[in-house]
Amino acid sequence: MRFSLRQKVSFLFLVFMVVNSIIWFINHYSNSTVLSTLVLIEKKRDLLDTVLEARRYEKNFFLRKDIRDLSMALSYIGKIDEKQAHIEKEFSDLVVRDPFFQQRSQAINAYRTNMETLLNLYKSGTVSSERSLQIQNTVTQLGRELTTDIEQVVKAEKKKVFELLDRSREYLMVSLLLLFILTVVATIFLVIKLNRPLKAIETGIKHIAKGDYDKIPAIKTGDEFESLAVSLNDMIEELDRRKTQLIQAEKMSSLGTLTSGVAHELNNPLNNISTSVQIIQEEIEDPDIDYKKTLLANVEQEINRSKEIIRALLDFSRQSDFSVEPVVFKKLVGNTMHLITGDIPSDIDVEISVPDDIEGHMDPRRIQQVLLNLIINAVFAMEDQDGGRLTISAFKDDQARAFVFAVQDTGNGIKEEHLAKIFDPFFTTREVGKGSGLGLSIIHGIIEQHGGTISVNSSLGQGTIFTVSLPDEH
Repeated sequence: MRFSLRQKVSFLFLVFMVVNSIIWFINHYSNSTVLSTLVLIEKKRDLLDTVLEARRYEKNFFLRKDIRDLSMALSYIGKIDEKQAHIEKEFSDLVVRDPFFQQRSQAINAYRTNMETLLNLYKSGTVSSERSLQIQNTVTQLGRELTTDIEQVVKAEKKKVFELLDRSREYLMVSLLLLFILTVVATIFLVIKLNRPLKAIETGIKHIAKGDYDKIPAIKTGDEFESLAVSLNDMIEELDRRKTQLIQAEKMSSLGTLTSGVAHELNNPLNNISTSVQIIQEEIEDPDIDYKKTLLANVEQEINRSKEIIRALLDFSRQSDFSVEPVVFKKLVGNTMHLITGDIPSDIDVEISVPDDIEGHMDPRRIQQVLLNLIINAVFAMEDQDGGRLTISAFKDDQARAFVFAVQDTGNGIKEEHLAKIFDPFFTTREVGKGSGLGLSIIHGIIEQHGGTISVNSSLGQGTIFTVSLPDEH
């Protein structure tokens, strides 16, 4: 039976509430018992003080034979009776555990009765009778027993308080231990059932943001997180498919832009081939073999040139999986220039400042798309000017362990308020129909897919430079 995340969390909180309620009840009961016992001790101490006052007047009577001391002793005995009755009424649940409570009440009554009898004897003038002496001894004995009894009870109650405090301490320690165990269990539950799945999902989303569409590892929790991971993986798969389609569509769009230039590039070698063939046909009977070999060599050279242009075009348009490999960057730039040369106006000077042997680790087809889009943007930025300069450069930054290349133009530049938006999808400053606004966004995604960065510096009227930094694996 599978439980949802909400049910699991609700059950966990329910357990916490039940355990905390039990702990609260036990501690509340213990504290209430201690407090009631302390109040009872105070009442019994007050009862003991009243008994001692009665005994003080009793002793004074025996010493001075003043009947007023006997009357005062009786008044205090009345107070003892009242306080005993109050204790029985207010603390009935605690009185139950005192087995001598009823005997103490009877002793108080006997003490009062004998004291009253003694008072009547003195009032009647029979103080020296044998009965009077016997009652005096009884009063003294009852008073002593009553005092001793109450003192022992107070002492026993104090001991009980200390026992309750020790028990409360034990309850508290057990409660803290139980709460600690529950906290550990809850922490483990939250880490396994919440933190790990959330971390996996967060990592997956960060990878998506960087252009890496690897699926989130399967989450086997049997709750909403498992369903969420499945849904996210479906979304990632769909995003990856659409991203591939978008990149390919942008490639096709770039090819559409390059059609006239490629046609021009192919037209020149084809014209040379046609001319050479015509000459050979016209002079087929001419015995000059060396001249014909030269013409045929020119034909072969132009064919190879055409094949190189077509190969570059096919390589660029071909859809392929992402694959990083060592690439001679100047050769990649040359292949890209085969595609774009015909679209670069004659008044724009092209400078390629790339060492012959410098290599970078990259996906050649994707970086070629980056180069192509940056070159097209640079040419577009210089269209309204009388000439300009396009510079492509590359170097290795050994300190940063990076391969860096840049495309710079001397065009109109980019407005400062547009710089923060140029990599946003569908943002373009071109007229409607002249740009999709996806080129730089796709470039940004390709560079992030490589784990690199792309930056732009631009000044109005002076030009723009795009700088790409890719991780150098060596």
